[in-house]
Amino acid sequence: MSVRVGKTDRASSFPVAAKAALRNDQLRRNVRNATDIIRAKRALRIDEMPDWEQLRQAASDIKMHTLAHLDYYLEQFERNCEQAGGKVHWARDADEANTIAAALIKQYSGDQPAEVIKVKTMTSDEIQMNVALEHAGIRAYETDLADMIVQMSSDEPSHIVVPALHKNRFEVREIFREQMGLVDLGDQPADLTDAARSYLREKFLRIKIGISGANFAIAETGSVCVVESEGNGRMCVTMPNVLISLIGIEKVIPTFQDLEVFLQLLPRSATGERMNPYNSFWAGVEPGDGPTAFHIILLDNGRTALLKDERERETLDCIRCGACLNACPVYRETGGHAYGSIYSGPIGAILSPQLQSLEHSRSLPYASTLCGACYEVCPVKINIPEILIHLRGKIVREEQATLRGSLSAECLAMRAMGTIFLSHRRYESAQRLARLGQKIFERNGQLTNLPGLAGAWTEFRDLRPLPKQSFRDWWKTRVEAAVSSEEAS
Repeated sequence: MSVRVGKTDRASSFPVAAKAALRNDQLRRNVRNATDIIRAKRALRIDEMPDWEQLRQAASDIKMHTLAHLDYYLEQFERNCEQAGGKVHWARDADEANTIAAALIKQYSGDQPAEVIKVKTMTSDEIQMNVALEHAGIRAYETDLADMIVQMSSDEPSHIVVPALHKNRFEVREIFREQMGLVDLGDQPADLTDAARSYLREKFLRIKIGISGANFAIAETGSVCVVESEGNGRMCVTMPNVLISLIGIEKVIPTFQDLEVFLQLLPRSATGERMNPYNSFWAGVEPGDGPTAFHIILLDNGRTALLKDERERETLDCIRCGACLNACPVYRETGGHAYGSIYSGPIGAILSPQLQSLEHSRSLPYASTLCGACYEVCPVKINIPEILIHLRGKIVREEQATLRGSLSAECLAMRAMGTIFLSHRRYESAQRLARLGQKIFERNGQLTNLPGLAGAWTEFRDLRPLPKQSFRDWWKTRVEAAVSSEEAS
């Protein structure tokens, strides 16, 4: 079966999807409430850290060093993991990774029904592993609470850290009632948690194959690290007889000591915690302790292509904390579904198009106000606004190349603006013409019903008309008045 990462029609039309999200008041309330809570908790935890900026810089330095020598650290990781009893598989793309996973699951399932439990598997969502496993006759159960809610409701994740952030507890109760057959289920958090715990406990005890993702892969020790807050991760990586870990190649870090930096940054940025309650580490196999077979699938899927460009390479620094989503004014209004990709928000706006070589998701680099809030909160200092501008430039150049010498309306408009800005006289003349032309669109101190692209801008935003006097005219008047006063004295 051929499954392509993120290949959806939704991703190519963010403005259309965003309009639908903006009309969903309940979704917007859910998203805003959840992100407000996380941001407030994050702010408290960061205020406690006098060396926060130094930690950010240290993390950025570690990541950039690792990516510059990625081949060396990946080979070191493979060597040390296999010395500990693990088996490393290399996957160039989604199809290869899914094929390897399905073959391993069927090999170890034998005559039993092929089932797996999953934890921390955003990378598996990237390659649509659940779909591929289903086509291979394998049943996969998500065990992260939010991922389980999304799976049960046949929905899509809307946040990197809190995939079901767009649903409130009343909606979750209805999902559990239907999927678990719990007619009398209450709507209190404790009721929903008890229901989820009972449902998942049976899966943990019965299913003997687990699939995990990873927050970090440590080259020095060949070990894998998963951090989480629910305890399901600990169950998934210790209870099964077989563990398969799907890991993007950018998750490798050089040494165990490097975790000192990342395990301070990640929980504070992601959920506003000083430390994740569960931090699981494993390497290879140990008789009588945990799984008896351990396989790692190292996934490329477009990542090495990003290493060629120093500006694009920075995208791979991401540690999937979701802080940029919580800070982004665009995400906070639309939620994650409008992005049409497993990776939403500012990081999704740069990661998804690059993993797909700008073949899809071409509108995502424009899903930003370029306000810089994402860069300010990023724990590894990814300069998302600059990468967005870089990608916009690539898109424009590619589109211009396809026109074979002719100019699009946007290019013509930009060239005209460039010509106007080259001369202050032309600029001032354009201002005077704009003041005259805006009168037919002015209503109650706002510009409305503007034509073309300008109309799209004002549909959801207020735009004041140009003032009767420009700053240049105001300044000129003040200077002339000052000169006249000085001459008179």
